[in-house]
Amino acid sequence: MRVLFVDIDTLRPDRMSCYGYDRMTTPNMDEVAKEGVVFENYYCSDAPCLPSRAALVSGMFGIHNGAVGHGGTAADMTLYGAERSFRNPHDTNNLFNTFRRAGFHTASISTFAERHSSYWFNAGFNETYNVGDGGMESGEKVIPIALDWLEKNQDKDNWFLHLHIWDPHTPYRAPKEFGEPFDKSKVNTWINEEEFSKHLQHTGPHSANELNMFEDTVDPNYLRHPGKLASYEDMKYFQNEYDRSVHYADYIIGQVFDKLRESGIYEDTAIIITSDHGENMGELGLYGEHATADHPTCRIPMIIKWPYAKAGHKDTGFHYNIDLAPTMAEMLGVEVKENWDGASYKESLINGEDTGHECLVLSQLAHVCQRSCRFEDWLYIRTYHDGYHLFDDEMLFNIKDDPYEQEDVKEKYPQICEKGAKYILDWVDANMKKNSQQIDPLWTVMSEGGPFHAIDYPLDKYLEHLENTGRAEGAQKLKEKYTS
Repeated sequence: MRVLFVDIDTLRPDRMSCYGYDRMTTPNMDEVAKEGVVFENYYCSDAPCLPSRAALVSGMFGIHNGAVGHGGTAADMTLYGAERSFRNPHDTNNLFNTFRRAGFHTASISTFAERHSSYWFNAGFNETYNVGDGGMESGEKVIPIALDWLEKNQDKDNWFLHLHIWDPHTPYRAPKEFGEPFDKSKVNTWINEEEFSKHLQHTGPHSANELNMFEDTVDPNYLRHPGKLASYEDMKYFQNEYDRSVHYADYIIGQVFDKLRESGIYEDTAIIITSDHGENMGELGLYGEHATADHPTCRIPMIIKWPYAKAGHKDTGFHYNIDLAPTMAEMLGVEVKENWDGASYKESLINGEDTGHECLVLSQLAHVCQRSCRFEDWLYIRTYHDGYHLFDDEMLFNIKDDPYEQEDVKEKYPQICEKGAKYILDWVDANMKKNSQQIDPLWTVMSEGGPFHAIDYPLDKYLEHLENTGRAEGAQKLKEKYTS
């Protein structure tokens, strides 16, 4: 048996045609979806990039593995401590070593470890390939390595290949020769001109006025990626660029699927397609960033085609990305490790049973400090540091009726807020009892001044930018909140 793990960065399920998007953005992945199980409510436990993959690989929530940010103490996994033996269980018990334990030869084509100085990510691989661009490469630089690897290994059995594509992460960079697959004027967006006018007044990094986090410069190396969205047409262009990047990633991956078919091993190859996180594309006033603990940032695709599993099935239960490690262990017949926090959904894959969680607690501590709870139709968010977005301490959204989070309904449904808050409180209590360090990394981040991507930029410089772009009121509120 062979396993191909397709890891596409920054991929929103609702922008994939196999998840119902009205544009044919993912025709190659759609074919795999028809042959496997599509998970509708799959979320990363910890966002964004580094925390999500730390959770995925370790099988543990960030509150346990400690890697919840992009800088500061909480950008590294916690030390295992005095009980560490000759080898570190964080590494030996990880997702990729699960395949090693099952007798697979493992390989990875990815620049993630170098980009985030997170070399624990490579634990468990027999081979690693790094093109050396730190995540700024596009798919055309990665695909030759993947095709060459498959050519050399197509006649071998029991291999696991992790293939990481950065498209459609910003800056948008699909090659010019890829063309314009979609008509900008036909972008089907929930954002009307009235809503966009509100976005132009939003306070906070990665708003329409500052796509490069705190400022609006354009990198001459990435001319597809604007510095700001000055008009409604600009906004449609930006949405179009995201769709093109998704489509380009699908085009790259399609070449890998074609290679498997040409080699006669496609049917015998299990395929897993997922992402580290989604992307806000106007929700909560943010564009082109994965900076919150909300639905568009934390919901990710998961498609699994497995030779003897269900085909053409949609699973609607709530699942975490950390559920993959125990699921793979059970599918492969190896030990499920005690330190894993996830729960296996093997029976969902094999028999279509509902193995979902009652609720999911999601964390974002790199751009803001938030914890949220996804349950029933609801998303409840608690904010501890707003990352200069002036978010309320509590927010509540009905995701079924309002998937783009346009109406905060906490005033209408205080009892639902109480339920969400209790879910989070109970989750923290239960996980702190299992935390040998007895430190919640959320408070490590707060003790160091706040989320890395907020405090890494001079606030006074951003206040000046706000005033110069017609948002003096927001600048004043931030000044009162953070400098008084």
